[in-house]
Amino acid sequence: MPSRSIQNENSGMKPYSSSFLIRLNQETRCKDFFQLIKDEGSRRLEAEMASVFLLDQAQQELWFPLKEDGQILRLDARLGIAGHCVSTGNVINVQDVQSDDRFFSGIDLHTKRRTRTLLAVPMRLPTGEVFGVFEAVNKKGKIFSSRDEKLAQALVDEISVPLQKKQQLENLRQEHEHLEQQNVQLWKEVEGQFSTQNLMGNSLPMQRLVRVIDQIRDSSVDVLITGENGTGKELVAKAIHFSSPRARQPFVAINCAAIPDNLIESELFGIGRGTATGVDARIGKFEQAHKGTLFLDEIGDLGLKAQAKVLRVLQERVVEPVGDRKPIPINIRVVAATNTNLEEAIQNGAFREDLYYRLKVVHIQTPSLREIPADIPLLANYFLDQHCKDVDKPRKKLASSAMRRLVECDWPGNMRQLSNEMKRLAVMVRAVTINEDALDLGIKRAAKKATMAESLERKSLPEILGELEEQIIKDALQACQFNQVRTAEQLGISRQGLIKKINRYHIRVKELRDEVYESL
Repeated sequence: MPSRSIQNENSGMKPYSSSFLIRLNQETRCKDFFQLIKDEGSRRLEAEMASVFLLDQAQQELWFPLKEDGQILRLDARLGIAGHCVSTGNVINVQDVQSDDRFFSGIDLHTKRRTRTLLAVPMRLPTGEVFGVFEAVNKKGKIFSSRDEKLAQALVDEISVPLQKKQQLENLRQEHEHLEQQNVQLWKEVEGQFSTQNLMGNSLPMQRLVRVIDQIRDSSVDVLITGENGTGKELVAKAIHFSSPRARQPFVAINCAAIPDNLIESELFGIGRGTATGVDARIGKFEQAHKGTLFLDEIGDLGLKAQAKVLRVLQERVVEPVGDRKPIPINIRVVAATNTNLEEAIQNGAFREDLYYRLKVVHIQTPSLREIPADIPLLANYFLDQHCKDVDKPRKKLASSAMRRLVECDWPGNMRQLSNEMKRLAVMVRAVTINEDALDLGIKRAAKKATMAESLERKSLPEILGELEEQIIKDALQACQFNQVRTAEQLGISRQGLIKKINRYHIRVKELRDEVYESL
């Protein structure tokens, strides 16, 4: 290949081969790319070493792309001769580096080399902005001349465009790696958030539930989850999905009760183009969940016509969009949930028996809170901590009397009701300790009713009446702000009679008042 000169033939400069630029533009490996520049710069300038430092604008650092001693060299862009070259944009030729105040000795400590002479040339973008520095160190046997400055500038002009492209590619690569790391971390958080470890409870029903999920985690069998409202059926469905090999694939949920009958089929199976005027084609939930899990919540509210189509999809694993006869193969796991008694619905003709048994390959029953009272303290404390954190309130704790009432309550709304009560307490109660009096009136009444029902079985009538009278007096004292005259009037007894009853039941009025006011 013919050679060409940087300047005219009379300049006396050595010609260089254009093969360097060809090799530079063809080099894909970052290490070899910068090694080419390093070798070519050292050869042309007869220097012990040549290198390029790229400017990291965000960090205000100059960094050398090749590792030395296993590390990438990064320098404060405001320090050293290279930093001065960046800030001024001028070529800097130093004949005695050790006596130059701008020299940063930390570089020599890092490279284990003594710098004597140094030539620094700024590298610029087409806009004129400096994006890095080319450096040649220690001219062999002499100092860098003005001719060397021109040689270095010519080299910089050659490598600037390839360097910019390489830097852009490197930035994209680093951004891609960063996004991948973020993605891995986010997946870990998501999988951790919906793992079986977050299905809290040590009771036997909860242990059985977790054991079933663990047994089916490596399979793709369809699952039917039944249980009352608020028992965490969707949480169980997510635990099934995120503990399975399908965890990195879509989890698609649809509430069958929330979609009108005339739209449910297009939502589930999609709709073909041109089905109706102005209607665009769109894919349904089954197709969206391809390779993942489809969660059919409130499956008991699905109409009979849609049930027949769902059954066909489950049997054949193909879906046909509304208005389109072209079958689309799908690979999904179906998890269905309902609070309806499907066996009764089958008897009433409201649910297909064949679909019921097709869904019920594995059956999971989520227990109500009244079935797992031993788990209520654990759940209550968890919800309270979470809600205090969410509303940026100091951590609170439940007094033993309050916790006793929570355990005694039958919780018709289950975990959703318990969570909402803990959220209310986190917002409304100022004190660190939450006492029984701060609980919702309905919860206290439900707990007292449950307690009274148990008492009827274990206690005599005088004992039951005594406990009831004691509680009525406490409630009246609180309602009258512990004014005993008003309390006696409300109860229809004399003040002296009230005092006798307070003494009989050993009611400590001051402690009761302090406890109530502390919880407000």
